[in-house]
Amino acid sequence: MTQQWLQTPEWSWKTSKDQRHFVHQWVQRLGDSGNTPDLILYGAPLSRSSISVSGASLYPSEFRQMWKKFTTYNLDEGVDLSAFRVADAGDVAMHTTDIALSHQRIQDTTASIVTKYPDTVTCMIGGDHSITACAVRGIKDVYMDETIGILQLDTHLDVRDPKELGPANGTPIRQLIDGKTVRGENVTNIGLHGYFNAKPLIDYAVTHKIEMITLKQARKQGLLLTVRKALERLATTVDRIYVTVDVDVLDIAFAPGVPASTPGGMTTIELFDTLLEIGKYPIQHIDFVCLDPNKDSVVLETVKAGVYAWLNFITGLVMQMDGKE
Repeated sequence: MTQQWLQTPEWSWKTSKDQRHFVHQWVQRLGDSGNTPDLILYGAPLSRSSISVSGASLYPSEFRQMWKKFTTYNLDEGVDLSAFRVADAGDVAMHTTDIALSHQRIQDTTASIVTKYPDTVTCMIGGDHSITACAVRGIKDVYMDETIGILQLDTHLDVRDPKELGPANGTPIRQLIDGKTVRGENVTNIGLHGYFNAKPLIDYAVTHKIEMITLKQARKQGLLLTVRKALERLATTVDRIYVTVDVDVLDIAFAPGVPASTPGGMTTIELFDTLLEIGKYPIQHIDFVCLDPNKDSVVLETVKAGVYAWLNFITGLVMQMDGKE
């Protein structure tokens, strides 16, 4: 396995050991430092496999460019991120027309990264949600004897039938369950709401024992308590946890820049608090998917929210390492 499909981002940023006050100064290119990174970032700029018209392939680039707007100090938590080592591996090269080949490249690249850096958290930036199945399969290729659990933040179950749609963005969880990569009872979805999952999809989830927690239920119980309970349950039943964050879990009022925006979703504050809480747990893998900069307004509020959520996750990791959870 190699990292042959990884490409350096099209634009570069200044990196200095003495100037890490802003995110674009803090993130290193993978291999530039002699130290093993705490987190490896890589992009999967694919959206041809999206059911909805999507420009999510543009997000990895927009995500990096937005770094210049953020510092490495979290004022709310009093946490400085600058000592936490983040390395950017670049983007997986997508084939122009061959979706299956692009998916295989994501799978192979993920396997290569987790093989070379077994103790490092991996973070994939999408791209549509089909890429999650590829990454999880890549991890399973390396850790064949380990059980993988998934915590999914999403408006949708993503269990549509790939026999009808192909390996599209509405199918990743079903791909993993039907392919026996992940067991349904080891999948928890928090954020479901409204009228956006057809009854047959609910029936599939029930049959395969997916834990479905609606946003209404989570709010009633307490969103952070719900997240903690889900992570604690997974931690007792699986060997490693993969978190997938579909940005369409946010309400359309807060995140117009997603391919399948809906009313009734999370607020940005709820998502930020959730990612902070998730970071406090021993999470090995995470992705952020389905953010379409083309659908955003001129102020790029969804792109900014995506970067903020990512930084809050890292804040949680730092708090975990420092024993401040």
